[in-house]
Amino acid sequence: MVGIVSYGAYIPIYRLSRDTLSAVWGKSLGRGERAVANADEDSITMAVEAVVDCLTDLDRQGVDALYFATTTPPYKDKQSASIIRAATDLREDASTMDFGHSLRSCTNALTAASNAIKAGEARRVMVAASECRVPAPNSEFEPVYGDGAAAFLLGDSDVAASIEGSYTISSEFIDVWRKETDTYAWAWEDRFTRDEGYEKILPQAIRALMQKYNLAPKDFTKAIFYAPDARSHTAIARKIGLDPNTQVQQPLFDSVGDTGCAFAPMMLVAALEEARPGDRLLFASYGDGVDVYVLQVTEEIEKTRNRRGIRRHLASKMDLSNYGVYLQMRNMMEWAPSLRPTRRSALSFVWRDRKMFYGLYGQKCRSCGHIQYPKQRLCIYCQARDNFDEIRLSDKKGKLFTYSIDERAREIILPMVRGVIDLEGGGRYYSSLTDRDPEKIDVGIDMELTFRLVFDGVKEGSGFRNYTWKARPVRC
Repeated sequence: MVGIVSYGAYIPIYRLSRDTLSAVWGKSLGRGERAVANADEDSITMAVEAVVDCLTDLDRQGVDALYFATTTPPYKDKQSASIIRAATDLREDASTMDFGHSLRSCTNALTAASNAIKAGEARRVMVAASECRVPAPNSEFEPVYGDGAAAFLLGDSDVAASIEGSYTISSEFIDVWRKETDTYAWAWEDRFTRDEGYEKILPQAIRALMQKYNLAPKDFTKAIFYAPDARSHTAIARKIGLDPNTQVQQPLFDSVGDTGCAFAPMMLVAALEEARPGDRLLFASYGDGVDVYVLQVTEEIEKTRNRRGIRRHLASKMDLSNYGVYLQMRNMMEWAPSLRPTRRSALSFVWRDRKMFYGLYGQKCRSCGHIQYPKQRLCIYCQARDNFDEIRLSDKKGKLFTYSIDERAREIILPMVRGVIDLEGGGRYYSSLTDRDPEKIDVGIDMELTFRLVFDGVKEGSGFRNYTWKARPVRC
């Protein structure tokens, strides 16, 4: 039996309300808000968060492969999944693959993962979907697009939701697209794309799946499916005979936004958070065709209740009320050159200490037991030489020991806050603090670590994106 063993999700802490956008553009853009990735986040860092959430209380070394789905990869000519594997400390021999170019790429990856397990090529495969789509200012997409990620661990044992069946159709229909040289997405007339595309192709695939497995709408406890907007979502539910009030998982349009290929997967995480043993779920993703699955929830679902998932991330948020700061975070304008010196890094330096930067490995002295970061040859406590064991620090929490605030630093969201964190079990970590309200920073608050961009090498001239771990106040 192949199915979902565990799930995880991530929603950035910042929210941009549609009231703020309405005030900027002088027109009503509806209610609600959308999630906005911080300036030091992208689709890779959010995927790392979702994968770590998915692997709560699980053995990371048991994951045989990692498949990553996105339409917004930070690199065009470099694999993203390999960076996610390193940051989440999966085995080096774990197979890594990128899936992209379609809003259906996550379910494409799920199908590939399921087939690999059935074929005996792997026992457990991690599938992550993450999007950081940038809408054009004052466009129809600006109040709609949101950022976020979801992750699923697929396996052949301890399955929380088994895959009982699936159906796929491919379609060359063009509704939303972005060419190689485009910064922003294009879309055709909405009535045409809705009537001839989404609202025709998705029901066709769902009805075909029901016919294939001799199922009816009443046989499903909950249905989870992609939609471009709330109106179309309700229309689809009615077209296929589902009760919108009881059988349909509520979409995240007013709380997160449309997260592209991660939208339906994030809704599935929200559904699994509330699912009970015996529930049958209908899960469908749309984009250049449709993938539809029948999922059966098992008793193992009760072992997954301690994830942050969707519910806890939704409850942890900060308002982004300044539209100018939002433009800076997304680098959507031409800015005056900075008077402060450009920061640079070297690929040779990052490669040499890649396990320290990506996996956040420190060292534990075999002689005195003290933990140190960064790694070095001499123990600063007992002066023992080259007598250490490696220890992963990225999953440790801690307390803020001391901090400083710099109002004039070269930082997008000022002020820059730097802190020293006393980690649980020993060791200290010195870092910039992210996702923080300077008014609420104080010595002794609980801290945790998160994988982020140090700075964007593309903007700085070095040509590559520099990732490592930062500290933030504990979320959720």
